[in-house]
Amino acid sequence: MKNVLTIAGSDSSGGAGIQADLKTFAAHGVFGMSVITAVTAQNTQGVFAVQDITPAIIARQIDAVFDDIAVDAVKIGMVSQAATIQAIAAKLKEYAAPNIIVDPVMVSSKGDYHLLSPDAENLLIHELLPQAILVTPNIPEAEVIAGKTIRTLPDMEAAAKTIWELGPHNVLIKGGHLAGDSTDILYDGTAFAYFRARRIATKNTHGTGCTLSSAIAANLGRGLSVAEAVAAAKEYITTAIEHSLSLGKGAGPTHHFYSLYKRAGMLEE
Repeated sequence: MKNVLTIAGSDSSGGAGIQADLKTFAAHGVFGMSVITAVTAQNTQGVFAVQDITPAIIARQIDAVFDDIAVDAVKIGMVSQAATIQAIAAKLKEYAAPNIIVDPVMVSSKGDYHLLSPDAENLLIHELLPQAILVTPNIPEAEVIAGKTIRTLPDMEAAAKTIWELGPHNVLIKGGHLAGDSTDILYDGTAFAYFRARRIATKNTHGTGCTLSSAIAANLGRGLSVAEAVAAAKEYITTAIEHSLSLGKGAGPTHHFYSLYKRAGMLEE
């Protein structure tokens, strides 16, 4: 079994963050490990408070994992403070961590809580992105990183090129914020690949970014190429959204185990 590490914040409602990452890892048949960077008070309606974990404890968590267990891939999610990013970047360099995926979580999905402080943006771009085999921003995040406005597919392509020049080996810009079908673009410094899926009419999309990046990390840890990992993850998240769960009063979570439950005969038709 392959071992995949998530470095991210905790979501008390279980739909995003560390909880979504570990569910996704389990659904992909890899052993999930976690380093918690922050504890959030959130649910399907929004994020209401954040308590950051100290950089020293974050570093010790990373040491505890790498000193004991082989790591096949790393997914990085919520890293809201500059000192947090510095600690993570230093430790990943120290251990020469493989297959690093950076999901640059800057604002909560509802846009109601800034999860990355402005003084940390520069460090994320210049310390973490160059270590990444893949960075997975949505359109608002790509606009911040690239310093460009994105309204069309050609805009996405231009932004992907700009972000790639910052150091990551590959850039995946997610197109969920544009009208029409959901098209994600992957740029490897030479060519583009396009991953299209029909847009699903549901409000239950809590944790989709976390889930997608974790699925990619799991697939990379299992030995797939970047393009193969993205394609498989796109199929997985599309199914998870299609069969999302109407929990809570707001945007419910995706169904991380739908395909497994269906094969096991655990779902009512």
